[in-house]
Amino acid sequence: MQVMISARNTEVSPRLEELVHTKVNRLERYLEGLERAEVHFFEERNPRIAEREICEITLEGHGHHVRCKGKGRDGFVAIDKAVAKLEHQLEKLKTKMLRQTHGNGEALREVATVDRVSPLVEPDIAQIVKTKSFQIEEMSPEDAVLQMDLLQHDFYFFRNAETGRSAVVYLRHDGNIGLIDESSD
Repeated sequence: MQVMISARNTEVSPRLEELVHTKVNRLERYLEGLERAEVHFFEERNPRIAEREICEITLEGHGHHVRCKGKGRDGFVAIDKAVAKLEHQLEKLKTKMLRQTHGNGEALREVATVDRVSPLVEPDIAQIVKTKSFQIEEMSPEDAVLQMDLLQHDFYFFRNAETGRSAVVYLRHDGNIGLIDESSD
């Protein structure tokens, strides 16, 4: 697996870099086909926050994107927490994929995303500063919730396999999940 390490407002020592490669490469035992990992370290600048070092890991492969963050007092603790979260997420994904593969003989398909950044026009008005284009996959609302969870997003846009229309699942403030489905009118 290709592992790319970057840092902002902090330094990655050779020992930490070696640990990152070891721990991230071990994640392949949970799910084969992982192609790339991006590991980004940064430091929270607020001195009142105890766990200031943050490690964000994004895994790509097997048609999936899985992301998580780990926070700690140093980079070693942060990577440990992030990898622990990823192990849990990959185990869930593997179980879901096995269930789907055995159920209908077809594994989940890849969702390709493209990021574009648009320039700021007026600084006083809230503007669209990032645009994403992606292929909308047809899936059940339950699968969309799983994808939302794996990406650690607050919402996920998809085509509802039950209705054939565009839909969004989202995380509600009370901790439950909401579903917005396009109307047939």
